[in-house]
Amino acid sequence: MLEVIIIFALFLIMGMPVAFAIGISGFFFFMQEPALPYTMPVQLVLSETQSFTLLAIPMFMLAGNLLNNTGITSRLLDLASVLAGHLYGTLAQVTVVLSTLMGGVSGSAIADSSMQARILGPDMTKKGYEKGYSAAIIGFSALICIAVPPGIGLVLYGNIGEISIGRLFTGGIVPGLMMMAFLMIAVTITSRKKGYAPEREEMASIDEIIPTFIKSIWALLFPVILIVGLRFGLMTPSEAGSFAAVYAIVIGVLIYKELSWQRFVNSVKDTIGDVGMIIFLISLSSLFSYGIVWDRIPVILTSFLLNISDSPQVIFLIILTFLFFLGMFIDSTVIILLLTSILVPVITRIGIDPVHFGVVMVIICAMGLLTPPVGVAMYSVCSVMECSVGEYMKESYPFLLALFSVIILLVFFPQLVIFLPNLIFN
Repeated sequence: MLEVIIIFALFLIMGMPVAFAIGISGFFFFMQEPALPYTMPVQLVLSETQSFTLLAIPMFMLAGNLLNNTGITSRLLDLASVLAGHLYGTLAQVTVVLSTLMGGVSGSAIADSSMQARILGPDMTKKGYEKGYSAAIIGFSALICIAVPPGIGLVLYGNIGEISIGRLFTGGIVPGLMMMAFLMIAVTITSRKKGYAPEREEMASIDEIIPTFIKSIWALLFPVILIVGLRFGLMTPSEAGSFAAVYAIVIGVLIYKELSWQRFVNSVKDTIGDVGMIIFLISLSSLFSYGIVWDRIPVILTSFLLNISDSPQVIFLIILTFLFFLGMFIDSTVIILLLTSILVPVITRIGIDPVHFGVVMVIICAMGLLTPPVGVAMYSVCSVMECSVGEYMKESYPFLLALFSVIILLVFFPQLVIFLPNLIFN
């Protein structure tokens, strides 16, 4: 299997698309194993798509694209502005709050960061915010979408690791709120130093907050309905995704009345492109996963880590450090697809709750989207904001430190993640 991993790494260095690098190196594994028939890789690729749970991914993606075309984004932006208007660095604070509210809508850090850079970026520049600072807070606040349900990364992890997706969704709520709080503190500290004053002197009154909240209620109810449906067995994850898509259409057509036929068609086109990419990755990653299990890599890795330390927290931190550096070079979706089947048996063996591990793993892997040299969200935000990666990185350290602080707390206090799943799902 080591030769296969080396070939995979070489393909990535050569610039080959990740899906093909996974697929070709996976086929190479079967070519060097005479005990395995050549028909098996084809069967694995096809059978990997025959998963009822995987239907949740295209449905949630369609729901997110539809909701973004129904006017929900503008209503959530109004709510975020009302809630954060009295804080230092108002527009930066609005970015953080909006990402938290958008988590249940987009479920994608790349989509959220690109959208916010286009909506809030120009206003931040007009108000005197440095472009690198704006790009940094827009990018890092988008990571909140990864934790707040329904995050696509959590669906992938749950499907591959055979972990309850309902528990994962619920487990991401507190970490998402913690990320919001720590980023807002970082914005307050840095904005005071830079002189980014509040937009208003006093906090908004209840009379201002309630009407704005009511206008946004349909977006805020979205993750709540999903968790309730999963908790009481009213929906499977796949059915929850289908419900989400229907919910978005009903909201857009009957309530906000902003979902036109053209917007619906555009949403479907965007979803087809996104789903095609992810399902292709999932199919070809089955070859890699089979080879990992065949060569007993989870067992070998478990023995290796247990020889380093007996402390679950120390092993947890070692794994997270590895995932963070890996995320600098490989997309988070690929990491989840390739390593979940390896790491879940390892962390289960050392006594770490797989829901606890999954939520933290998905967050730390997604941080690679915002770090050089292959940070997709980083390049996207810098492109929209017209700033260099150097300017972006210079302003990123306070926000990176804030998120690392959240990760450390989640590692050493697992109840922050598993308290709500245990409470709701018994």
